[in-house]
Amino acid sequence: MTTTTATPSPPEILERAERLRRGLDLSFRDQIVEAIYSDAQRIASHAVRAKRPAGPTWDEKLDRILTSKLWGFPIMLAGLALVFWITIIGANYPSQAIAFALFKIEDWASALFNSLGAPWWLTGFLWHGIYRGLAWVVSVMLPPMAIFFPLFTILENLGYLPRVAFNMDWLFKKVGAHGKQALTMSMGFGCNAAGVIACRVIDSPRERLIAILTNNFVPCNGRFPTLIMLGIVFVAAAFPPAVASIAAAGSVVGVVLIGVFFTLLVSWTLSRTVLKGEASSFTLELPPYRRPNIGQILYTSIVDRTLFVLWRAVLMAAPAGGVIWLLSNISLGGDSLTGWISGFLGPLGHAIGLDGVILLAYIIAIPANEIVVPTILMAYTGAGMMIEIDSLRELQQLLVGQEGWTLLTAVCLMLFSLLHNPCSTTIWTIYKETGSARWTTIGALMPLAIAFVVCFIVAQAARLLI
Repeated sequence: MTTTTATPSPPEILERAERLRRGLDLSFRDQIVEAIYSDAQRIASHAVRAKRPAGPTWDEKLDRILTSKLWGFPIMLAGLALVFWITIIGANYPSQAIAFALFKIEDWASALFNSLGAPWWLTGFLWHGIYRGLAWVVSVMLPPMAIFFPLFTILENLGYLPRVAFNMDWLFKKVGAHGKQALTMSMGFGCNAAGVIACRVIDSPRERLIAILTNNFVPCNGRFPTLIMLGIVFVAAAFPPAVASIAAAGSVVGVVLIGVFFTLLVSWTLSRTVLKGEASSFTLELPPYRRPNIGQILYTSIVDRTLFVLWRAVLMAAPAGGVIWLLSNISLGGDSLTGWISGFLGPLGHAIGLDGVILLAYIIAIPANEIVVPTILMAYTGAGMMIEIDSLRELQQLLVGQEGWTLLTAVCLMLFSLLHNPCSTTIWTIYKETGSARWTTIGALMPLAIAFVVCFIVAQAARLLI
């Protein structure tokens, strides 16, 4: 008489495999990779004969420095500061030139409409509202992106970005995220929407979602104008002109480091609550350093990144410009809607170290963060459209002298600008990447809640101590 053992069903096999997997050491994947490379090295030592030991290559010499525990992070921070400094210095004059040309078109077009007898409200809504909003976004976004993205693509072409992921891997592994999240964060400096799209390089759905939800804590190109303005007015103004730009760039780097801290903190929280799971290891084979391909750099940085992101921002900013004009030109009880809404938001703004005008500017600027500063200036001066302050002294006089801004206001605004909800372009991109209204809502509201809590704690603590 023979007996046969029943073959386990596929669900039983999977259940047993999952049970065995939970019993493995967390470093088992690393141990497997080390064993594979040890075997490969043993086989190579038997199969390959060399007359004399070969010295370290240039790639190996560079990697000993760029990926070392001592120099890896300082070099990363210095490189980041240099990229910001070049972007800040290089984008200033092109931005002014583009703004001058686009606003000249606005003057000519509005004069043409007036000569044709068009109603004032039509001219104002189309040209001083929608068009001026678009002009602001293009003039503010285009030059920094046209500088930042090529610099970023050069680092990508050189092969340095995988070294950044290598340096950051242990940090993300500690918080339950993926090492490749460092690459998606780097893309977020140019645009958070591009950073969200870059999360496709992460294979694990859980870790990809963590990277998507936390990419907003990297200050994007649209938040640079606010951060740079605060750095100039409250930081650089305290330094001699020769080092003022360096001080401003240093303050922006400080904000970036705070953003990295919150990225890690929120990633750790998500990986231990709603997105609980084990951090997956990945084998990162560092590519050789390469000579940058100029054609590929220009195409990738200008067409794939700069123009793509700018077009999305323009589509989102068009309605915002119209809304700003309507709120400033529709009066109720002797005051504009801007005045009424900012007054209503005043107590909430004061509680977090800001004011109602700043909160209103961020509500209006959901389509594009680039219009925050001109909207604030418009509301403070009572102008019927977005304006620009020509000199630093004039800006300081308005903010500090007339509106009573203090160092606490600057600190809270920097924190709020860093942590608040993503722009509508990024929100839409999160929905396209996740296909989930639930995760899109969390991705939009979670940073906003964190921004309010952090600013409230900072403001109340400062008022108690001072």
